[in-house]
Amino acid sequence: MTEHEQAIPGEDAVDRHHRQYTEAMAGVRNAIAQFDGCSEAEKANLTRVIAELESISEKLELGHVEIVIFGEIDTGKSALINALVGRAVAEVDVRGGWTKEAWRAAWNGSGYVVPGFEKSEVVLVDTPGINEVDGAERATIAHDAAARADLILFVTDSDLNHTEYLALRQLASGSKPILLVLNKADIYTAEQRKQLRDVLATRLRNIVEPDDIVETAAHPLPREYVIEAADGSVRTEVRDPPPQVEALKARILEVLARDGKALVALNAAMYAADRSDRIGAMKVRMRDEQATTVIWSYATIKSIGVALNPVPVADVLGGSAVDVTMVVTLAHIYGISLTWNNARQLIESILKAAGWVMLGEMATHLAATLFKGLTLGAGTVLTAVPQGAAAGYGSYIVGQAAKYYFEHGASWGGEAPKAVVARILDATDKQSVLERLKTEINAKLRLNKYAKDVRS
Repeated sequence: MTEHEQAIPGEDAVDRHHRQYTEAMAGVRNAIAQFDGCSEAEKANLTRVIAELESISEKLELGHVEIVIFGEIDTGKSALINALVGRAVAEVDVRGGWTKEAWRAAWNGSGYVVPGFEKSEVVLVDTPGINEVDGAERATIAHDAAARADLILFVTDSDLNHTEYLALRQLASGSKPILLVLNKADIYTAEQRKQLRDVLATRLRNIVEPDDIVETAAHPLPREYVIEAADGSVRTEVRDPPPQVEALKARILEVLARDGKALVALNAAMYAADRSDRIGAMKVRMRDEQATTVIWSYATIKSIGVALNPVPVADVLGGSAVDVTMVVTLAHIYGISLTWNNARQLIESILKAAGWVMLGEMATHLAATLFKGLTLGAGTVLTAVPQGAAAGYGSYIVGQAAKYYFEHGASWGGEAPKAVVARILDATDKQSVLERLKTEINAKLRLNKYAKDVRS
């Protein structure tokens, strides 16, 4: 039993279902609220997920129950919908596989409404067949429909083949109530139906309960009837028998009467949690990509700027300004407001945490700066590559540490800064970073007026 399903001592079923429904609505709204903290780029990528959450929110507010019909093509899914609704709302194509996307039909004659909801209704959802050739997209549509379903009808017309069995196992992993519908039961004898039910019950032990295996004949085979007229004459006529779906209707209503409101609440909560995780994962991925691009960009800018600046003090000041700008930019990516002064303090704490590991880069930087001063800037062409690469590497480490800091909500995630920075340094391929920065510096150096002297 999940936390959502647990009862409070002294709470009856009606109160429990109402509480679960209220909690589900709050969960959906909280998931939608995550959208507010997204950048425009993130919002553009999350449009579909938000639309799905808003649809679930509307479903909860109206008290709609969704029953998804799932199964292979040509098992009579569309005919089953027509039989349940009592009229032709779904096209039945003898070729099979006509359903190109999931679509919904209100089951107004179901006889069930979610208690307390004036506009409540039961909706039947038809889905594409799971075994269609080149049907990957259709299978995705079907599974998306099943993800938001409150009850699943899995339709088959024989013993399950491998594809059906795997699909049913996957659906069962979603903790949805499933009724296995043995359709076209009229083509079997009573003994064959019993044997088939026994086989299915054994095969689906711990997946579908025996009582949830229901026989139907949504579109029975035509039969020849003997008709006797008033004058005593006799003739034969071929007719379509009425659909045989009463047992399925009864089982559906039994499940809904017992757990309908709770099912809608639980499934909405699960759906919202899944979509909330998707939003979080997408935000993390997009922000990580943006942050990594920013870190490399600023490390490269600093490398080139420091390398080619002939003024010894200016390269230090300019490099510091690049680092501060980088950190402020990273904070913005993660939705955190950061002043330049706070950015400087964060950089200082990172460099302090790096300790002696960064001394080599600092020594290279200071030696090059001193050499520039002694040569009045003429030494730039000799110090450019080592000094620039060292400066860029320092910025790369600062950027990675700042990225970690912002990923954890402007904190070190309960760790000491020194431990975090040490882990970043251990995980960084220093030689690879330096080589990449040197390549950028040399590319710029070729355009420098001193390039000829350096090559000679």
